[in-house]
Amino acid sequence: MFDHRKLGRELGLFDSDPLIGAGLPYLLPAGAAIRHALESYVAELERRAGYQHVYSPVLGKRELYEISGHWSHYSDDMYPPMKVGEEEVVLRPSLCPHHALIYRSRAHSYRELPIRYAELGGMYRSELSGVLGGLTRVRAIQLNDGHIFCTLDQVADEARASLDLILRAYDDLGLNPSRFLLSLPAEDARIGDPESKYVGDQDSWDRSAALLRSVLDDAGVGYEDAPGEAAFYGPKIDIQLEDAAGREYTLSTIQVDFHQPARFELEYVGADGNKHRPVMVHRAIIGSLERVIAQLVEQHGAALPAWLAPVQVVVLPLSDAEEKYAAEIARRAMDRGLRAEVAHADEGTLGARIRENRHAPYQLVVGKREVASGHLAVRHRDGHQDDPAEAADVLEFLSFHCRAKSCQSLPV
Repeated sequence: MFDHRKLGRELGLFDSDPLIGAGLPYLLPAGAAIRHALESYVAELERRAGYQHVYSPVLGKRELYEISGHWSHYSDDMYPPMKVGEEEVVLRPSLCPHHALIYRSRAHSYRELPIRYAELGGMYRSELSGVLGGLTRVRAIQLNDGHIFCTLDQVADEARASLDLILRAYDDLGLNPSRFLLSLPAEDARIGDPESKYVGDQDSWDRSAALLRSVLDDAGVGYEDAPGEAAFYGPKIDIQLEDAAGREYTLSTIQVDFHQPARFELEYVGADGNKHRPVMVHRAIIGSLERVIAQLVEQHGAALPAWLAPVQVVVLPLSDAEEKYAAEIARRAMDRGLRAEVAHADEGTLGARIRENRHAPYQLVVGKREVASGHLAVRHRDGHQDDPAEAADVLEFLSFHCRAKSCQSLPV
């Protein structure tokens, strides 16, 4: 595996500055291109799975997190409140209370359920400086989050569908989980005790754990019980990945929550005409964008799959005489949605420019013959070259392959 902290900076994906602060890296254009590709991908994946996308503020009143339970169970990881007039507001450590309020803002019938909200939004964790590192442990997190409001009878199917989405995304991204965990309360936990770290009641926790266990069993994935790793409001499935140093961290989760629907008094009208309480399923498909970008670099190095590569096509004119045509080809490639650049003739010999741009999945060398014939030959990242073909056909070929969600990463 590759160390994303070293390679990510060498490739110009991200950096940091002491004036911005520790644990607050910024993405450079190449890293931003990867992030945008991931955002577009997961938004479309969710849309096809029946999610509605929402946006919510990164701030909330302290009272919001007192109701949700975060303030009493999670405040050590939250930033201190900011005084705004007579109110106290905090940077959110989680998106779920906002989504609970979005659900509560409208009346709902059982016919609407399940309602699936998704958001790629910011949240903030007051991490100690000693645990910060690269993109895997940061203080400002962009999370691919989602919450499903459903009946008890729908929970298992929704959790199962969430796991299917996660596994599909991992396949498309070429990510290999190290472990699946069923994160449970500590073995000596006293659920609901005022001094306990776990809220709610034992029956709800037992039902949630049984549902998630059945989801893992049905998926046929090996998993381990992880006592003491549950969220304060319920058990969860944690999907673990490993970095280049062998450190393990959670990227994706599925959680069943009876607590927050009760705390926020969420309701729907059932077939019997009476009001009922929905269950809330939390799920993160690709987790935080920072961590998933780090893991992509750790597993693929500079040879990212074509659909994720910051630059997908590099056009290399042999001399100044072909610069105009090379710029035209690059523009036509960009018009087809490709991320394309020109490696100009005055930047070095052809061999030097090919080596300099070796991480791009595709290269197009343009000389007098290509200008005269209107043909192009694709040079692939592994060094092999296709036969020349009409420029329009070549660009369509490249567009098709750069849209395909293949996890193939060719050797550099």
